[in-house]
Formats: sequence, C-alpha cells, structure tokens
Amino acid sequence: MSLHPIRLTVNGKPEEATVPAGMTLLEFLRERLFLTGAKEGCGAGECGACTVLLDGNPVTSCLVLAVEAAGREVRTVEGEAQEGDLSALQRAFIEEGAIQCGFCTPGMILSARALLTRNPDPTAAEIVEAIAGNLCRCTGYEAIVAAIHRAAKEERSRQ
Repeated sequence: MSLHPIRLTVNGKPEEATVPAGMTLLEFLRERLFLTGAKEGCGAGECGACTVLLDGNPVTSCLVLAVEAAGREVRTVEGEAQEGDLSALQRAFIEEGAIQCGFCTPGMILSARALLTRNPDPTAAEIVEAIAGNLCRCTGYEAIVAAIHRAAKEERSRQ
C-alpha cells in the first residue's frame, strides 16, 4: 500500500497528513481529523449524507480520494458555525423543523451553503435542484426548502 503526503485546508485550518492511496476524503475527515458531521450513508455517492464543500462546490466525500483534495479547501458542517455561534442556515434548519433524525442535515446544509454563496436569493425550484443529491427520509423536503429560504432572507438582510 503506497502512502502519499497531502496538505489541504479544512474549515480554514491547514492540515498535513500521510494517507494511503485509496483513502477517501470521508475516511480522512472522520478517522484522521475526527470531523464526524459527514456521514457514510451509501458509500456510492447516491445519498448525499457525506456531502462536503471542495473549493466551494458540493461533493460526495465518499467518492473523492483524500489525495485528490491535496492543495484544496474543504469545508465540513463543523466549519459552518463561526466562533461557536450557529450560522443563519443552521438556525433556520432548527427553527423550521428541517431536522428530524439529522442524518442528512450536514449534507443538506452544505449543499444549501454552496447555493446561497452563488445565489443569495434562490427560487424554490433552484433550492430543490441544489439539494437534489441529498436524500432525506424524514422531512418530506418542505421544511428544508423553507429553512433555506429563511436563511437566504436573513443573510441578505445583513448585507
């Protein structure tokens, strides 16, 4: 098994490690950095539970190798809160009842963050499209869409 040194930034913090060639980004985040927000739901990139942002774009971290993240910026749900305060998006998920079992929530939040970064005033259709890769078995999605709308409105009002 070959080992590869990597350097990357995770949630704004530089990280260095030596990883096996086949280690996924999800495994690296959970096993090496103890960032457990991203979940392994399917291991095939179908459910979105392992979604993180890679250079600002949502990716299923179960399909990305850790070596592919070398030199790049990774953001996990743990990086969404700032100085211990929940983000508007996290608060909106709570206030709208968009979290039930919570398994899909980190991936949903990061997919929503990517959307709001590129489009601060999305339509419901744009929100649905942005979270299409994230499966939820509990909420029925209406509360999730409402939460993303609520966060977008709050974030726009601060600008």
